[in-house]
Amino acid sequence: MTGVLRLACIDSAAPPLFNLSEDGLNRTGYEPEVAALVALELGLRLEWIFTAWDNMIAAVHTGAADAVWCGQGITDERMRQVDFTRPYAIFNETVLVRAGDPARAPEDMVGYRVGAIANSTNMALALTIPGIIPVEFGATTDVFGDMIESLRSGEVDAFIDDDVVTVVLGAEPDFDVAFTARTGNRWGVGLAKSNPSLREDIDRVLDILITDGRLLAVWQKWMPDLPFPLDPRENG
Repeated sequence: MTGVLRLACIDSAAPPLFNLSEDGLNRTGYEPEVAALVALELGLRLEWIFTAWDNMIAAVHTGAADAVWCGQGITDERMRQVDFTRPYAIFNETVLVRAGDPARAPEDMVGYRVGAIANSTNMALALTIPGIIPVEFGATTDVFGDMIESLRSGEVDAFIDDDVVTVVLGAEPDFDVAFTARTGNRWGVGLAKSNPSLREDIDRVLDILITDGRLLAVWQKWMPDLPFPLDPRENG
């Protein structure tokens, strides 16, 4: 790096996590604001590299991006591909259906076409629901928007994503929340295994932001109804 922190993510509207970029460069939302604080503490200029969901880790491997900062749950499969920082968020997972759909539990969903992002913790959860037909998403930079429109149009009967973005949609007239699974997925920043120094730098700054309360302040700004899950007394 030469004074720039390049972060890979999709360009999608998934508030309050992140909003669709208005200019292809700048972003708003919880993740972008925390990333901006980290870049500022490191003395680096933040640059977003927009790409498809299934290309984000590859962008880190090829050097097109320095890290993935885009709703990545820390899973064993991903840890084989990249190293993760300490968590900057912890979320549960929610199943969204169309308004009026009676499904309120996994056993209500036999035969349902259930969408989720390919190779995600959400898809892993979908595959535990007996009798569903899994539908993978992820080939575009607006995968979350793709899932919303597919549910609205009837292409799928439900989709799964983290509660931070799906519960908000459940309040809209077109959708209902079926149920939430208390999975407690830990989200981290994914970096190439060949770049341990940057991971250590981001970990150090996240520790500072958690300890001095700035991460809590950003969390409460964007997600005031969700309890802050990170204990400042814990050293990442």
